[in-house]
Amino acid sequence: MSQFNRRDVLALGAATLALGTTGKALAAASGDAAAEALLSQVAEDLMREYPENASALGLDKDKRAALKSSLTDRSLEGRAKLAAAAKARVAKMKAVDRKTLSPAAALDLGVVQTAHELAVEGFDFPYGDAIGLSSQWSYRNAPYVVAQNTGAFVETPDFLDSLHGVANAADVESYLHRLELYAAQLDGETARLKHDGAQGVIAPDFLLDKTLKQQKGARAQPIADWGLVAGLAKKAKDIPGDHARRAAAIVEGKIAPAMDRQIAELLAHRAKATSDAGAWKLPNGEAYYAWALRAGTTSRMTPDEVHQMGQEQLKALFARMDGLLKAQGLTQGSVGARMKALGEKPENLFPNTDEGRAQILAYLNGRVADIRTRLPKAFATLVPGNLLIKRVPVEIQDGAPGGYAAAGSIDGTVPGNYYINLRDTGMWPRYGLPTLTYHEGLPGHIWQGEYTYKLPLVRSLLAFNAYSEGWALYAEQLADELGVYEGDPLGQLGYLQSIAFRACRLVVDTGIHAKRWTRDQAIDWFVTTNGSTREEVQGEVDRYCAWPGQACGYKVGHSEIVRLRSKAQAALGGRFDLRTFDDAVVMGGNVPLTELEGVIDTYIAGRRAV
Repeated sequence: MSQFNRRDVLALGAATLALGTTGKALAAASGDAAAEALLSQVAEDLMREYPENASALGLDKDKRAALKSSLTDRSLEGRAKLAAAAKARVAKMKAVDRKTLSPAAALDLGVVQTAHELAVEGFDFPYGDAIGLSSQWSYRNAPYVVAQNTGAFVETPDFLDSLHGVANAADVESYLHRLELYAAQLDGETARLKHDGAQGVIAPDFLLDKTLKQQKGARAQPIADWGLVAGLAKKAKDIPGDHARRAAAIVEGKIAPAMDRQIAELLAHRAKATSDAGAWKLPNGEAYYAWALRAGTTSRMTPDEVHQMGQEQLKALFARMDGLLKAQGLTQGSVGARMKALGEKPENLFPNTDEGRAQILAYLNGRVADIRTRLPKAFATLVPGNLLIKRVPVEIQDGAPGGYAAAGSIDGTVPGNYYINLRDTGMWPRYGLPTLTYHEGLPGHIWQGEYTYKLPLVRSLLAFNAYSEGWALYAEQLADELGVYEGDPLGQLGYLQSIAFRACRLVVDTGIHAKRWTRDQAIDWFVTTNGSTREEVQGEVDRYCAWPGQACGYKVGHSEIVRLRSKAQAALGGRFDLRTFDDAVVMGGNVPLTELEGVIDTYIAGRRAV
C-alpha cells in the first residue's frame, strides 16, 4: 500500500494531507505487507471471476489480457463456484490479526471482508442473483435470475457496447469470443430459472410481462440491426476483416436460439405467475428480505425502522416544499398534488420527440459545465470527472431505471457514463433534470468513483449501495449548497422532490416486501404522496419488486453522511472545513455505513491535531 494512498485514505483534513512521522509509523505497521498481499490476491480473484470489471477499469491488458475474452459464468455451476470462492476468502481474511495492522490497512481489510460476508449470506439462499462482489452490478441483489432489469440480456450487450474497447484485431477476436460466452450466459440463466421455478421462485406476472416484451422485441429485429452486430461494425470499421458478418453468424447461430430458449422458460413461468409483488412470498422470504435490506443499506435497521424513517423525513421535506410552492402561487391541495400539477405544465416539459430528447441531453451537458466551476468550493482535492452523458439503449429502456451511471477506466481513456432514460420525456420536467445530473454525474457517482482509483485495486472492484447512493444524494445537497438554484425556485423544488422521492422509497420498498402492499397500492401511494408521474413511478415500483432493499440505500446512506457532517461540525467548531470533510468521505473510499463513522472519527482527530 503506497504511502501516498495511505495518507489519502486517512485524509485527516489538511489540504497538504501531511501526516508527518505518525503517518510513516502507521504505514510501517508490521502486518500491512501481509494484508496487502492478501488483498492483492483477492483483487486478482475478483477480476478473474467477474472479468467485466477488469474491462470497465481498463485493466484487461498485458498480464491480464485473457480477461478481455471472458465473462462471468452465470450458470448454476458458476454460481456455486463463486459462492465457494467467496467463503474461502472470508476464512482467510478472518484469520488476519487486526492488531498488527495500521488503521488504513485495517479499514481496507474490513471493507473487503464485509463485502464478502454480505455476498456469502446471499449465496446461501438457493435462488436468485447475489451479485454484491461485482462492482458492475453490486448495487442490486435480485431474487429473480432474469427480470426486466436483471440478467445477461439486460447487462451484457450494454457492457460490450460501452466498455469493451476495440483498438486492434485481437480486441475484435475477444469481442467475438465474448459473444459466444454471452449465449452461454443466457443458457446458464435459463437453467437457473428452471431450478428456481421448481422451488416456487417465480417473478410477479407484471415483471414477466415487461421482461418478455423486451426480449421478444429485441429478438424480432433483423440480425444485422442488433446492437451486438452494428456496434462491432462501428468500433472495428478501420480494422481489416469481415467482423460484422462473423458477429451476425454468432448472433444467429448461438445467441438468438439461446434467447428463444430463455423466452420459452419465461413463458412457462408466466403461466404460473401471480401478481404478488413482495419478497414475503419467497421461500424463507422474511429472512431473504432482512438480508437484502441489510445488503442494500449496510445498516442494522429493521423494515419497520426504515418505514418509519421515510414517513418522518417526508414531513420535514414537504414543509420546505410547501413554502416554495406557495411563493409560486400554488396554494391549494397537498404538496404531491401541487407538484404533479407543476410537472404537467407544458412550459416545464421538453417535446416527446427525438428533437426533444436531443434538447434534454444538451441541457444536461450544460448543467455539468456549470457545476464544474463550483466544485473547488466543496473539495480541496479534485479529480478530472471524466463523463459522457448517454441515452439508455432503446431496447432495454422499458425496464431500466430513470437514470444510472457506470464508472470509467482508471487511466481515463474510457469516460464514466451517465445514462438517462428517455422513453418518455414527460418523465422529466425541466426543473427535475439538474439534480439528477448532480446525482449521476458530478459531484455524484462518476466524481466519487474516480477517488477510489487512488486506493488499493480491490477497493475499486467493490462498492456498497448505501455509500454509493447516499453519496449521490449528498451530491445533490452539495449542488444546492453551492448555489446552483439561486434565482431558480423551480429547480430547488425539483431538488427537494428528488430527496423526497428517495424518502418515499423507504416507505414503498418496505411496504411491498414486509407489509404486503400490492403493486397498485404502492404506485397509488407514491403518485399521491410525491406528485411524481405515474409513468415514472410505475417503473420505479417494478424496480423495487425486482431488487428488494436496494432502493432503501439512498436515503439511509444520505442521512448517515449528513449526520456525520453534523458530528464533525460540532466537534471541530471553527476548524471545520467543508472541503476537507468532503475529501475525507470520498478519499476513504466506498465503504459500508458501519465503517464510515470510523473514517470520519479519524478525520476529526486529524483536524484537531493540525
